[in-house]
Amino acid sequence: MATAYSSAKFVQPLSLNSTINGRSRDNSLFDPLKTGTSFLGSTRKLRVNSVHSNQGNVRRRLPVVAVSEVVKEKKLITKQEGLELYEDMILGRSFEDMCAQMYYRGKMFGFVHLYNGQEAVSTGFIKLLKKEDSVVSTYRDHVHALSKGVPARAVMSELFGKATGCCRGQGGSMHMFSKEHNLLGGFAFIGEGIPVATGAAFTSKYRREVLKEADCDHVTLAFFGDGTCNNGQFFECLNMAALWKLPIVFVVENNLWAIGMSHLRATSDPQIYKKGPAFGMPGFHVDGMDVLKVREVAKEAIERARRGEGPTLVECETYRFRGHSLADPDELRDPAEKARYAARDPITALKKYLIESSLASEAELKAIEKRIDEVVEDAVEFADESAPPPRSQLLENVFADPKGFGIGPDGRYRCEDPKFTEGTAHV
Repeated sequence: MATAYSSAKFVQPLSLNSTINGRSRDNSLFDPLKTGTSFLGSTRKLRVNSVHSNQGNVRRRLPVVAVSEVVKEKKLITKQEGLELYEDMILGRSFEDMCAQMYYRGKMFGFVHLYNGQEAVSTGFIKLLKKEDSVVSTYRDHVHALSKGVPARAVMSELFGKATGCCRGQGGSMHMFSKEHNLLGGFAFIGEGIPVATGAAFTSKYRREVLKEADCDHVTLAFFGDGTCNNGQFFECLNMAALWKLPIVFVVENNLWAIGMSHLRATSDPQIYKKGPAFGMPGFHVDGMDVLKVREVAKEAIERARRGEGPTLVECETYRFRGHSLADPDELRDPAEKARYAARDPITALKKYLIESSLASEAELKAIEKRIDEVVEDAVEFADESAPPPRSQLLENVFADPKGFGIGPDGRYRCEDPKFTEGTAHV
């Protein structure tokens, strides 16, 4: 059924009165008649190209999807959903604040990239997934892992480099992985996770269509930043996903800065979401500081993938409240820009919405905050008391042989060959 949301015809956010599988979209979140704006945090105006309306050739600009009074009146979430969102966002923020403390106390090593300020994106998307769905992250992956259900103890222990970590202490901050929770890894190099996510989506499609596993409707989320969107893997995988109609959602966490490079300076057309229609898939630009708005867009994109209708590109305009990493003094960003985004803290906004909508009381939210503080404190104590990995683990996962030295042409472990160490120093 051809709709305004179909990838073949999608060149703009959804019209007010369009339908999806017979469901009315009156009072749509994707109101194309709203006035277009620049990126919310920029001091420069975006170059926005006008497009023709399907409704009488009215010329208009594509909007930034933001919170509106219509959304507030619609009551997008139940009390239980609201409390779950708030708890997940508080967990992410509190966990990252504790990571900063532990890093400066010498408990963590290497680069540690924190997620403060971007919680609405992780929570808005991942809390809609089933356990069987997959998530592929970046080097800023702690909160994605927590949202997907990896225990705080396992994530903190991994950051401490302990054997009780989700990767037994071998991954560290940038390489969270959990087979049990279908977290397919954080990746240190930008863009390298996108092909992995595309492969995971292909697996889902292959299992359903070739192996005839009718109940395999699994969806993959690929998270990456604005700096990745000028890399080749991004374009190649968008093309492949659209060509094969893979069940994947490409989630751009556009925090406006690639380390110290402004997104507006580095990209010829900074509106990343417009690259979706170029490959035949829908593209959305959503206010990534508003978990309710992110959640609504995520719900449509995930359901679309689950129905077998193919990929979606979602650009979430967000902002990190700390430097690129804990080693970054964060001197390049305009203090006024940082202050504007700090005033739009996604957790504060959700808390206000829950109270004003009578979905939660101040006491209920404070109880959640207290419980999360205890969870994070427990995670630190557990990680600190855990043992480091044994030396025997050093070469594991390097060769196919679990003993660490590989398998010879005869199929035997190389270390069992008496000539294996001939002429070398014994370690």
